[in-house]
Amino acid sequence: MTKRGRAASLLAAALLVSACTSGGVSPSAAPPSEAPATPAAATPAPAPATPIPGGLLDIVVKAGEIRVSTDPQYPPQSELKPDGSYEGFDIDVATEIAKRMGLGVKFETPTWDTITAGSWGGRWDMSVGSMTITSPRQKVVDFSPAYYYTPAQMAASTASGITTLDGLAGKAVCVGEATTYLDWLNGTLDFGTESPQTKPPTGTTATTLGTDRLCAEAWKAGRDEFQGWLSSSTTVDQAINDGLPLVKVGDPVYSEPLAVAVDKSGPDPTDFMAKIDEIVTAMHADGTLTKLSQKWFGTDLTQKLGG
Repeated sequence: MTKRGRAASLLAAALLVSACTSGGVSPSAAPPSEAPATPAAATPAPAPATPIPGGLLDIVVKAGEIRVSTDPQYPPQSELKPDGSYEGFDIDVATEIAKRMGLGVKFETPTWDTITAGSWGGRWDMSVGSMTITSPRQKVVDFSPAYYYTPAQMAASTASGITTLDGLAGKAVCVGEATTYLDWLNGTLDFGTESPQTKPPTGTTATTLGTDRLCAEAWKAGRDEFQGWLSSSTTVDQAINDGLPLVKVGDPVYSEPLAVAVDKSGPDPTDFMAKIDEIVTAMHADGTLTKLSQKWFGTDLTQKLGG
C-alpha cells in the first residue's frame, strides 16, 4: 500500500472511531483556532460503520477533506483576503463541521446561480454559503437544519436622498443574482408555509449583479442606475461599517432560514447529510454557533425571530 493509501485508511479509521477527531485545514482556509472548544457531552454520534460505497461520505473520508463552496465577496459571512485565505462566519462554520468529522476543508468559489441550481457534477461537496431554504431549491439540493437566520434589509444610496421604504416606490433596487432578494422583489419567494407577507414598494424593479456586496461597491464607484439595495442585514451593516455610501431604509422586510446544502444529483448524500444534521444540531446545543454569531455579527442570529 502506498503512503497515500495508508494515510487515507488511517483517516477513515479515525472518523469511524469518533466524529470529534481534529482535522487539518487547507492553506486557503481560515484557521479554526478561534472556534470555541466543543464539550465532550455534545460530541456527535460516530459515522456509520460502513459508509455507503461510492456515496458522498465515503468520498470525503477517502479524500481526507471536504470541498466547500462559498462566496469570496460576502463579508462578514465569507471573504477572500489578499493573502489567499478566507475568513468569515460561514468560513468558521464550515471549518468547524470539517473538524468534527476529522477532515480538512478546501474552499471553492463558483457563482451563486451555479450553486443554487444544483447539478454540481462533483466539483464541490457541500455549500456553507448562507443558502436560504426555499421550496424550489429543495427540489435540487438537500438542506441541513438552519444554522442561523438573517433579516433581509433594504438600503438606499446616500446620493438618492431616500430614507423610507415607500421612497423606493418606482425605483430600481439592486440584488445578487439567483437570490431570495430577487425572488422577493419579483413576488416569487417561497419558504413553504412561512413565506413572507411583506410586499415590495409599488413599482420597484430589480437590477442584478453577481453577488450582493457588489451593489454597494457600485455606488462607491459612482454608478447611479439603481437607488436601492436589498441584502442580508449583516452584509448591509458591514458595508456601512466599511464606509460605503448607503443608509438603511425601514425595518427588515422578512427573515430567512440559512442552511448547509448538498447536491441531490451527485453521489448518494444520505449518510453524509445525516452526519451534517447531527453536527449542526450539536453546534446549536453546545453554543458554538451562538459564539461564532456573536464573533462575526455582534449578536445571536442562531434562533428564528419570534421563535
